[in-house]
Amino acid sequence: MSTTPSRSAPPPPPPEEDSQGASANERLLAAAKTDNEGMLEDALKELSDINQPDGLGNTALHYAIIHASTNVLELILCHDTCDVDLKNRLQGDTPLHIAVRNRWDQYEGLRLWLVQSLLEAGADTTIRNRYNEKPIDILPRADPNADLTSDDEKIRCALRQAEAEASLAISDAVVDDDDEAEVDPDDVASDSD
Repeated sequence: MSTTPSRSAPPPPPPEEDSQGASANERLLAAAKTDNEGMLEDALKELSDINQPDGLGNTALHYAIIHASTNVLELILCHDTCDVDLKNRLQGDTPLHIAVRNRWDQYEGLRLWLVQSLLEAGADTTIRNRYNEKPIDILPRADPNADLTSDDEKIRCALRQAEAEASLAISDAVVDDDDEAEVDPDDVASDSD
């Protein structure tokens, strides 16, 4: 009669990674919606793309603007790979379109600050959304009798200035390219008598 050694139960399987938890991009978007800097920084440790959109095409930057998450906004804009000009899928809006459209009447100057932050980060004022609107087109029509200190007028001025500066930068680049043209010493037209 032979006895077989008793077997012990197999070890339990290793714990599975929590597939029920939020992904790094979901946490990034949640941080942008709630102005949670710690959550944003943790999510960024796991992400290679800060511009990853959700199903609506909104990125963390879109949500930071929608929810006026000022602390998180600064961190997002400082990120090396942040693209300030991505359009969402719904209306084709960039974060600048959203900042111009949304109003936070209870926080005076917030809307202007959001617009200026995006402009300082290089937001393009000439991008058109699905309705063929540039951000400046979203503002109420300019009124000659308007209060020039109103947020609408300050935003209009900031958008016009940014567009003019971008236009000048482009024309300066063209002039600089012309200045760098090579002179061929054997060219007959360049010989002087």
